[in-house]
Amino acid sequence: MSSIAKRPNGRWRARYRDDAGREHSRHFERKIDAQRWLDEVSASQLTGQYVDPRAGRVTFRAYGEQWRQAKPHRPTTAVKAEQHLRVHAYPAFGDKPLARIRRSDVQSWVTGMEKSGMQPSTVRTTFNTIRAVFRAAVEDRVIAASPCQGVSLPDVPRRKVVPLTVDQVRALAEGMPDRYQALVILGAGTGLRPGELFGLQVRHVDFFKRQLRVEQQVQQTKGGGTRVCPPKTKESERVVPLPDVVVHALVGHLKTFPAGPDDFLFQDPAGGPVVATRLMDSAWRPARKSAGLPKVTMHQLRHTYASLLIAAGESVKVVSERLGHTNAAMTLNVYSHLFPDSEGKTRRAIDGAFEPKIIPAADSVRTDDAR
Repeated sequence: MSSIAKRPNGRWRARYRDDAGREHSRHFERKIDAQRWLDEVSASQLTGQYVDPRAGRVTFRAYGEQWRQAKPHRPTTAVKAEQHLRVHAYPAFGDKPLARIRRSDVQSWVTGMEKSGMQPSTVRTTFNTIRAVFRAAVEDRVIAASPCQGVSLPDVPRRKVVPLTVDQVRALAEGMPDRYQALVILGAGTGLRPGELFGLQVRHVDFFKRQLRVEQQVQQTKGGGTRVCPPKTKESERVVPLPDVVVHALVGHLKTFPAGPDDFLFQDPAGGPVVATRLMDSAWRPARKSAGLPKVTMHQLRHTYASLLIAAGESVKVVSERLGHTNAAMTLNVYSHLFPDSEGKTRRAIDGAFEPKIIPAADSVRTDDAR
């Protein structure tokens, strides 16, 4: 229900009640403006776009904390989200009401982070967290639109992935302690992410079919603990073929370090799944130095796997499935420079299609025209 009434001071008061029965009113100099406002409110209520004017008074900090605590983030994502908000967003507009934060405010904030020397990729990931908060506020009908719409972000220079060579992988494996040598071969021979490697249990490996199943991963938590959780995405749950070199490495590993079906394939010396930081300090970095390699990460074993598949002529679709990527576009975005040049294949495809037909020579064409 809505109404317009003229006040003793000559102004017009427009009033309406929302679905919760709360009354809202505004005063206007002209009746036509009051009617226009009520029409806009009525239209937003009919289309489901109505936002309570009082809802936007909550501060960004208050709503951001509510969003952060309710969001089912993975532990590592939760840590990053909390840091993005506390370190970067709250100092800028944490105490401002959500409804008073403008696109220009967010743009100035993004530009300021870039000018401070922050890496473009970090600016983007920080912005993505703040954008998620505003998106949730829109969905909760706290604000009508997100101030993140139309904000310009810095370009992220694309760095070409440089895979480790087979010789480098072998050198790394040889430099690792006995309990982790097969881990390096497994990483380069299957393309699993580090967390997926740590999450493998003996039951996930089928030596007869020469396959392994990726069903879980291990993530490190605060204080050096670990947590078993689902893979990164639904596409990450996959079956990966095992080459002979990997099968032989795993058989040798299990002979030296016997384990039951539900035991982790690779374990921390103290028992339980591998703790990433402990592995890096005690095994990976010393092995990297002994192999004479620069600062390479375990994730680069995954790049080696992808590069070997591409060199063998596997399609983008197959490489994407083996890596557990969300789609083939992601695979191309990372590895497009590794795919062989196809100019020769393009020429042969066209020439092969036209070859059965005889194309008249230029002289014969001119002769026919002359006739």
